[in-house]
Amino acid sequence: MKPIKFKEANLILAKNQPEYLPLPAWKGNDGTVISCWQLNWKERIKLFIHGRIWLKVLTFNQPLQPQRLDVDRPFK
Repeated sequence: MKPIKFKEANLILAKNQPEYLPLPAWKGNDGTVISCWQLNWKERIKLFIHGRIWLKVLTFNQPLQPQRLDVDRPFK
């Protein structure tokens, strides 16, 4: 899976941090951050067969923020 650019993106997180992938994202005034990810064919097949997706969040021992995975585009 890799993060991909999308037309609403208004920032790139981790742009100058080589230990992370640059993350195109949209950030709203309320602090909401949205990113878009593309699965390769092998990942698509595994998801289709097993129906599972895992979420790994690096919290650095800070409180976990609400997370949500979605298949619907959040922009109108």
